[in-house]
Amino acid sequence: MLKRSLGLILTIGLMLGAAPARANEGRERARQGSADRDASTVASTWFDTLYDVIKSEATSPPPASRIYGISAVALYEAVAPGAPHHRSLAGQLNGLDRVPKPTPRWKHHWPAVANAALARTIRGIFPSLKPENLAAVNALESEFAAQFHAEVDEDVYRRSVAQGQAVADAILAWAATDGYSTDNNCPYHPVQVDGAWQPTPPGFNPNPLQPCWGRIRPMVLKFGGECPPPGHPAFSNDAGSAFSAAAQEVYDTGLSLTDEQKTIAGYWADGAGTTGTPPGHWIAIVGQIARTDRLSLSDAAEAFARVGIAVHDAFIQCWFTKYATNLERPVTYIRDAFDASWLPYITTPPFPTYTSGHSTQSGAAASVLTAMFGIKAFTDTLHADHHLTPPREPRSFSSFDEAAAEAAVSRLYGGIHYSFDNNDGLGCGKCIAQAISRRVRFQDGRGDRDDKEE
Repeated sequence: MLKRSLGLILTIGLMLGAAPARANEGRERARQGSADRDASTVASTWFDTLYDVIKSEATSPPPASRIYGISAVALYEAVAPGAPHHRSLAGQLNGLDRVPKPTPRWKHHWPAVANAALARTIRGIFPSLKPENLAAVNALESEFAAQFHAEVDEDVYRRSVAQGQAVADAILAWAATDGYSTDNNCPYHPVQVDGAWQPTPPGFNPNPLQPCWGRIRPMVLKFGGECPPPGHPAFSNDAGSAFSAAAQEVYDTGLSLTDEQKTIAGYWADGAGTTGTPPGHWIAIVGQIARTDRLSLSDAAEAFARVGIAVHDAFIQCWFTKYATNLERPVTYIRDAFDASWLPYITTPPFPTYTSGHSTQSGAAASVLTAMFGIKAFTDTLHADHHLTPPREPRSFSSFDEAAAEAAVSRLYGGIHYSFDNNDGLGCGKCIAQAISRRVRFQDGRGDRDDKEE
């Protein structure tokens, strides 16, 4: 009898102890929307396709960063109403005043909303697409549309498509006011001073890339120069100067590259026309995390938006600095001062050196990912996922910051940047990420997780 009584008491105690847990689970389920439970496949597949389209179109990095950023905001705004924790970015991003909201009492299928929004945004944001790329975009939209149409009632599906298209139209209208139409590839006016940028071998292109990109409206920064670097060493031809020492480091490093340094330089090269560009590399990392960690559609949309906004503003900040300082590349200095026949391991791109675009956008992307996911180990499978040539083995990192640091130093190994370009670029990127963290709230009741262990 005593044993039965003790057993009954224990059972009741366990039931009472479990009740708060079940209640908490119930409350959490009630707070979740369907986008918190939907798979992220539609998001990662679309951004994989966008990467391949940008590669095929040979889009240069600054316009690519804009395309990724605008597309990521469109995805987020399409999905956020289906996740009660998430807030619209309207009123938080510069110039984005409103985005059409769905009627709360009507059911929506959020993967279908995302599919319609991304297809319409990508077609609208490209000034033109090669026929094969337009066909790829249309085919992916149709493939998902057929799947989603079969999963939900007709009225829900049609309502979802209409909502996605309305979001896309609002985002495209917002993007049209950012200054791209006037600042894209504006004329360059050379500055005749010591240390000014000069055309670089082997092409010696006299027209550097995107001289006015720094004037385009950022999404979060107040203007293109809000996160300035500390400043490079004063240009000097004096062999004992700090500037000469920085150039000497590039030269010496290039003469004694190890196989690992060559691998790193090639891995992060991310050239236009052969890859989806440097901002696409970090967008692709988000897609990898979405798949391997099985993120929900809402969390994947947030991660894509964080990185999309970060790389978008990073290229504006970086290009503002590049043309404000207008500093010559290492290859120019080295050929004038040390070795007239020297060439870097990677061909120098045609624009000023300070700061490094790879470093700035990598610092920004790594920091916003750390803010969302904490210090996270991951393996980057970009080259295998997108069948890039030459094929390169995946690389593993203990954190996003470690990957960003490797991306930055890769430019020293490639012979196309001074160390101060890379180090100061990383610092600018972190400043951009901090501005995003201060000014943009993606979710109610949850702050960023900077520098926390997972």
